[in-house]
Amino acid sequence: MEEQKTPTLEELQALIEMTNTLNMEIFYWWCIALMICIHAGFLSYEIGASRLKNALAAGVKNILAFGFIVPSVFLLGWAVYNAFPDGLVPRMDAFLAGMPWSDTMGPNIQDNATGIFWAAFAMFAATTGSIMSGAIIERARMSAFIILTIVLGGFLWLLAASWGWHPEGWLTVKWGYHDVGAAGVVHMIAGFFALAVVMNLGARIGRFNEDGSANAIVGHSMPMSVVGLMLIIVGFFGFLGGCIIYNSGAQWINIYGQPTNLSAFAFNTLMGFAGGLIGAYLTTREPFWMMSGGLVGIISVAPGLDLYHPGLAYLIGMGVAATAPLVNNLLLKFKLDDAVGAFAVHGFGGFAGLVISGIFLAGYPNMNGMAPISFFGQLGGAVVMAALGFIPGYIISYALNKAGLLRVPLHAEERGLDLTEVPAQAYPEWSSMYGNSTSVGGSEPTSLVGESKPA
Repeated sequence: MEEQKTPTLEELQALIEMTNTLNMEIFYWWCIALMICIHAGFLSYEIGASRLKNALAAGVKNILAFGFIVPSVFLLGWAVYNAFPDGLVPRMDAFLAGMPWSDTMGPNIQDNATGIFWAAFAMFAATTGSIMSGAIIERARMSAFIILTIVLGGFLWLLAASWGWHPEGWLTVKWGYHDVGAAGVVHMIAGFFALAVVMNLGARIGRFNEDGSANAIVGHSMPMSVVGLMLIIVGFFGFLGGCIIYNSGAQWINIYGQPTNLSAFAFNTLMGFAGGLIGAYLTTREPFWMMSGGLVGIISVAPGLDLYHPGLAYLIGMGVAATAPLVNNLLLKFKLDDAVGAFAVHGFGGFAGLVISGIFLAGYPNMNGMAPISFFGQLGGAVVMAALGFIPGYIISYALNKAGLLRVPLHAEERGLDLTEVPAQAYPEWSSMYGNSTSVGGSEPTSLVGESKPA
């Protein structure tokens, strides 16, 4: 019988280290899988929130966003994230290390981390495109949407992450910016970008009356939209899992190197979600806003998921979610047709969350001598994120609009984007139903609360 060799201490140590590495890979692998549920959720929600003649076009836009953003992050976005933590001047060595020809940007048996982190960041990027796509359903050109989503998801979000999510990002180092759940670097960037595009895109036909009052354009399937919103919440647990660092052989850390754990994230994610549900329900009594209020609740507590008391997270989520529908109503006063309330949910929710975190978390120390969390750091960071999303979004959509490339022709919009942009019919057996009234109560204005379906 062959004698078994006793492993040396060095061999045991190597085995432990490899086990920790593989556990890290497995954790983020399943986070990525859950994050794909976010896109299944947006797909379902936006299809349901569209009228029959536009349902398939809304879904195709979401799928194309995924298909174009992922390679954009591979070709340029990952290099941007690694190269720009100091501002607009790149670190060229880090930039080149993130380019497609780098040894780390592909199968490499010596590197268990780059691919898995790149994939997680690519999913964050795709989320920004899905947020923007809902705001502009039923009238934007497919080609214009692809251009906008590549800029937003393949570049701008990575620049925001480099400034406010990189462990050496200038917002953190100089201002003490704290945003562990990406309320600013993902949700605000996408929400303010979407607002800028909506301003140049214009309202859907029939959305507003001559006197400025708004008609509610209702989607064809409320159940599909509500299920989609719940799928987004499921995917959020993968999203937030990707916001925490698996630290082999030691305690978990957040994106800034501060110690934390999944327990803190679990407490505050669920409490923020629950508070958001109740807050939006109290304001609107409307199922779409109730579900989106849950999403607002999570976004509003995202900056301080690692630090809040769960009771406080519940109250913050409730208060911000109760206010979000009112913000959407304000946009309607200015004849801005955000079809799914994307700005109110993601832009306003993220902004409010950052500012509130500056009040309750001020003074919390940072790592490695960096500035502690402060109110002005959180407020300033929120302003930076708003500008980084809004200004490029406005300039690019303005240029596309002037070139006649942003919006489909009126006759195409009236006929429906499924036939003019895809072209196909989502429900061909219901073609006789096309052309039904696009507003609740005919041409009469309806209650502004809840008339846009949030995402």
